[in-house]
Parts: sequence; structure tokens; C-alpha cells
Amino acid sequence: MPRTRRRKDAPFLLPLLPRRRGVLFPYTAGPILVGRRTTLRAIDDATDGEGVVAVATQYNPSLTEIDAHDIYPIATEGNVQRALRLPDGTTQVWVQGLRRLRIVEFVATDPYYVVRVEPIEEPADATVATEALRRAVLALFEKVCRLAPSMSEENYVMAMNIERPGWVADYIASCINLDDEQAEDILVTLDARDRLEKLSIQLAKELDVLELQTKIHSRVQEEVDKSQREYFLREQIKAIQRELGETDPAARDAFNMRERIEAAGMPEAVQQKAEEELRRMEQIPSASPEVGIIRTYLEWLVAVPWREATTDKLDIREAAKVLDRHHYGLGKVKERILEYIAVRQLAKGSSRSPILCFVGPPGVGKTSLGRAIAEALGRRFVRVSLGGIRDEAEIRGHRRTYVGALPGRIIHGMRQANTVNPVFMLDEVDKVGTDFRGDPSSALLEVLDPEQNCAFSDHYLDVDYDLSKVMFIATANIIDPVIPALRDRMEVIEIPGYIEDEKLHIAQQFLVPKQLEEHGISRLQLSFSPPALKKIVREYTHEAGVRNLEREIGSICRKVARQFAEDAATKATISAANIERYLGPQRYFWGAAEAKDQVGVATGVARTELGGDVLGVEVTLMPGKGGLTLTGQLGEVMRESAQAALSYARSRAPEFGIPPEVFEKNDIHVHVPAGAVPKEGPSAGITIATAMISALTRRPIDRRVAMTGEITLRGRVLPVGGLKEKVLAAHRAGIKTFVLPKHNEKDLGEVPPSVLRDLRFVFAGDMADVLDVALHAGRSGRPTGR
Repeated sequence: MPRTRRRKDAPFLLPLLPRRRGVLFPYTAGPILVGRRTTLRAIDDATDGEGVVAVATQYNPSLTEIDAHDIYPIATEGNVQRALRLPDGTTQVWVQGLRRLRIVEFVATDPYYVVRVEPIEEPADATVATEALRRAVLALFEKVCRLAPSMSEENYVMAMNIERPGWVADYIASCINLDDEQAEDILVTLDARDRLEKLSIQLAKELDVLELQTKIHSRVQEEVDKSQREYFLREQIKAIQRELGETDPAARDAFNMRERIEAAGMPEAVQQKAEEELRRMEQIPSASPEVGIIRTYLEWLVAVPWREATTDKLDIREAAKVLDRHHYGLGKVKERILEYIAVRQLAKGSSRSPILCFVGPPGVGKTSLGRAIAEALGRRFVRVSLGGIRDEAEIRGHRRTYVGALPGRIIHGMRQANTVNPVFMLDEVDKVGTDFRGDPSSALLEVLDPEQNCAFSDHYLDVDYDLSKVMFIATANIIDPVIPALRDRMEVIEIPGYIEDEKLHIAQQFLVPKQLEEHGISRLQLSFSPPALKKIVREYTHEAGVRNLEREIGSICRKVARQFAEDAATKATISAANIERYLGPQRYFWGAAEAKDQVGVATGVARTELGGDVLGVEVTLMPGKGGLTLTGQLGEVMRESAQAALSYARSRAPEFGIPPEVFEKNDIHVHVPAGAVPKEGPSAGITIATAMISALTRRPIDRRVAMTGEITLRGRVLPVGGLKEKVLAAHRAGIKTFVLPKHNEKDLGEVPPSVLRDLRFVFAGDMADVLDVALHAGRSGRPTGR
């Protein structure tokens, strides 16, 4: 039994043992770590005397020097049982709690803290309500003891044998995990009933935490036991298989994969990488998800081609026949492929593969041309559509850290080709998008750079892959959206829209036989006359390519097939006269020459994606103040051409016999019909100038004359583009004389000879040459403009 003091109620002095953490309750015992020199001196003095100290808890555990305001006011009288010196220099003191004390004042701080304290008498606690609370608290404490790993049944037995409810509360509070504020709250509560109520709340919280902790632990333990059981069973199965002479499936898979790696012909660095991954897969349990990830990676490494290559066909004549068999025209493209084959013959396979980019409107055969090139070279063909992709990983692949990662489209295409030298078509390269996931166009820079693609890096494979033997062909409708760096890496070949003559040949050689075969009709049963095909091209299609032309021919074939089935007919001929019976009335109207010579109406020509077309320019004068009105959806360049034409006419007004007041008292209105169609470019300059001068001089323009050319303020005629399409449009419209810039004479070599024979060409160096041909002599005399 602890020794008690003779003084019961009067204040008395005691050495202070300040605790940084934890609360000592009355009638409980426990260890306290002491490190302060002053506290060690107090312990020594206490053990020399009666061994009694006052134990109080600090508000702030980090303080080393304290006063009355730094500790809780309620302390516990403690009897020092024993003290042990520890290796780290601290001392462990075992203290038995006796009773509650109230700290009245600090008496001394040197050589240790001495405080004046007074005992606290606890009220009587023997009531029915208190006893009921005691039993409820003991019931909760029993559950806590069963669940808490740090407690045992002995704790509950000891609590059960304490008769006084207040002492039970103090003992249980010392056993459970409470922070300093909660423990001090119970210490300062003198009434046993109130103390038990607070303790029951803390026990209920502790019980909830322990139950949840036990539930989680049980669930985890079940999973661990299940994994251990499965591992045990698998090891037993392996042992049984070994005894029966059966092969382990995982070992068999690893053996087969090793054989495939050795047979793949990988570069040394890649093979080392594959073997390293294979060894890692063998060491991982077969049930691990990592095994499937590594196996998929190895499958890709052995599936892509590393050395397999097709032998190129280097017979130029045979290649030319193959290209002609699939496509009509396209001389520039065919010439470039034949040049490549010739270089391969001379360089003995050491030349680089070209990186081409076919640019042209839809339907001109860019994609099918890639297949024809592959056939001519004897290579396999792979096509990847890039239209609409926005993620860089579509090109380079995802890193293996992502779930479901796979290589990009380039490696997918190479696996599909199964050779290192296919013809690889990157379709719709102008429609590649960009967003927060990266820019696929930038990823293509490495693919299409001959200096870099010999060591292309796919994020998934994570090894260098050689693309230098691949012949890349990109396609685009327009080149402008392609980033400049990517455009610089490609050899751009423009494929213009087909002219009427070319469409007629394509229909006769390719489209009609194809549609007859698809509809089960022989050439003896159905025939198309050339005038009928020409009428379909002119009046029922309006396109740069031949897709709609093929649809119209297919429509006729379907109607004829139905006719054969219903009327038992055996033969049909499609002519220009009966075409409306199958396709209905004319759908499109091309420009034609004017019906008569008129003042202020000149005939120009324009190049469009659909080929070429004639374009009338109308100029009229009206009373006004010298303004210029431009209508017909004219672009900025075309509006500037109209201003230049007006300035030229005003500067040469005396030579044309135009009074100066005409420009001051009249407004000039220039209109280009087909107002819904935007128009742009400088090539209508001389046409607008001719129409203006005609309107100002009241001299009519020859309706059989068409013209194209850019005008300067001095009246010079500058060269323009698209001459072939413009000349063919003029010929189709019934024009007899075609005025063009002198510097464009060289471009007539692209025009078919039959058209050259039907047209008279005038090569103009300045506006005087144009006006000499276009304007009739009138009241103002013959202008020279020179």
C-alpha cells in the first residue's frame, strides 16, 4: 500500500513532475520518462524522503521551462516506486497514482519545481444510477478488451473487481487510447457519475474504430489466406505434373517465345531487350497481371518485321504498263515512279525511298494510285487514314505504364505489311487535328524524315525501328493545313482535276467495264456511245474527279438490268438522244459564249477544282459621281484588279477618245455573274479592263473572244496559272479566239492537239494587243493604247 500523508485537507508542498504527454490517474500505476535535469533532481530528493510527487501534464509538450500557466491545474499525487537509468540518458520512473490534487501556486523553480497543492475530496458515488453506469461501462470495456490487440482479458478482470465507480472510471481511462485533452477532461471531473458518462462516450467511439479495424483486418487476412492457398495448390499441381512428366504451361510458353525471338531476326539491342523481358516474365508468378502485359509486349516485338523484305520489280516497261492499266493520264506521278525504279536499277538498292505527297481534289484517284504503285514495284500496300486524329499516341503509341497500351498506327501498319519495305500510304494528312493530347503532325516529322526514320521510336516498343526502306506516300486535298516543317519533308506532286477529255477516256477504259461487270451485264448487251458519255460528263456531273460519273453510269446499268429482267430485252445502247430517259433532265450547265456581241460584256475564263469554266464580266455606266461598285462575291485580289483596270482606262482616256467628264459624272458598276460563288485571283484583270473600255467607248466586244491575264497600271499583261483548264473551258464553250499572256505560250504544250487546232491564240504583251482583237471599230475610232 502506498504511504499516505498525515495531513488530509491542508495545502502542502510537493516536488513537481511535469509530463510532456499522458495523464496519470489516481489508483493506477505506470512508467514516466524523465529527461529534464531539474525533474531528475526532484525524483532523487523524493526517493530520499517519502517518495511523493505531484504529477501534472503540460499544455505544450515542446516547452522545457514552465510556470503555473503552462500546466493543467489538476494534478495527481504520485508515489515513486522505482527509477531506471536508460542508455539514451533518460530515466524511466514507475509512479503509483494516489489522489487528485489542485495546484495552488509555484513555490520554487530551483533546483527543481516545487508547488503548493491541496487535496481534492471526491463526493460519494454510491447511487443506483452510478452503479448502472458502472456496469454499462464495464460491458463496453469488455468488448474493447476483446478487440484491442494491446489489451487482454486481465484488464477487464481487474476493472470488474474494483468496487467504487469513480475508481473504475479512472482505471479504464488509463487503459484506453485518449489524447491529453480527453484524459484531462476525465481527470478534472470529480463526480463519479459524470466521469462514467464521459468515459462511456469515449469507449463507444473506441469500440467503433476497433470494430471497423477488425473488419478490415479480417478482409485482408482472408485475401492473403486465399492467395497463399492458391499458391500452395499451384505448387502442388506443378509437382504432380513433374511427377507425371507433363510440361508446365508457363514454361512451355516461355520456351516457344524464346524460339520466336531467336527466329525474328531482331537487331542485337532489340533481342537483348526481348530476352530481358522474357526472363522477367519467367520469374513472376503466372497469376500476376504483369505476366499478360509482358507477354503482349513480346508478341508485338516478334510480330513486327525486322528483316523480311519483298524483292522490287525493276522492269521499267512492265511498271509503266501496270500504272497505265490502273490509271489514265497522271503523267507527272508516273514519271516520278519510273525515275525511282531507274535509280534503283543503277544504285543497286542503295537509294533512299522517296517520300511523296499527292495533293488534289477528291475523286482523282490519289489512294488507288498508291495501290497501283505498290503493284508496279512488287511491294505490299498499307494504308492508314489520318483524318480526324488528334492524339500524338495514335502515331507513336502509348507507354507501357498505361493500362491497355498498344503501339501507334505506324507500327500497326508495319505488322500488317509484314515486310520492312512496303508502300505505306498516309491518307488525308491535311486533316490531322491537334488538342491538349499533343500534335500528331509533329510526331509525323520523325516518320517522314529520311535522316531520322532509320531509328523511329515508338513509345510502346521503346526500341529503335528502321523505317528507311518504307516508301511513304501522303495524300491531301489541300496543302495549306499541313505544317511547314512536315511539308518540307515531302515531295509534293499536284494532281489537278480531270479535264473533260480525260474523264471520257477514263469512263471508256475503266468505269464502264467495271460497272458492267458489277451488274452482271456483258459488253454485247449494253454499250455507251462517246457522245452519251460526254453528255453525262457535261450535263450530269460537276466534279474534279470521276466518282459521280461512276455513280451515274452505275445508275444507268441498274435501270438497264431491270429493263432486261422485265421485258426480256437482250441489248441496249445508250446515246446522247436517249440519255434523259435514264438520268432525267440536264442537272448542270456550263458557261457558253454569248449569243451576240454586246457593249460592256467580256468573256473571261477561270480555273476551279472542277476544271475550268468561262466567266462573263459585265460593266455598265450610270449617272453618279465617279464611284466604282464591284459585285459578284469578288475576293480582295480581284477587287484590286478592277481598281487597276479603272486606273488604266482613266490614264489612257484621251487615246480611247473618252471625255474626262465621263469619269466624274458617271458611276461604274462591275458585276461577275454567279454571285453565290466566291471568286478570287488576278487573272480576270484584262477581262475587266476590256469590259470597262467597251462600256466607256460604247464599242461592242466580239463574243467569240475569251481572255485571261493580269493587268498592271501601265497596261502590261502578266502571266497566270491554270492555262490548260482555261483553254479547254473556252473550247467547250464554243470560243474561237483565245487571248493569253505572251509568257504563257510555253504552257500550251499541255493542251491536247485537237483543241489547239480548233482555237486561234493571240499572245498579248499589253492591253493594246487585247483591245485590237476584242473590240469592234466604233464611233471612237480604233484605239491603239500604245
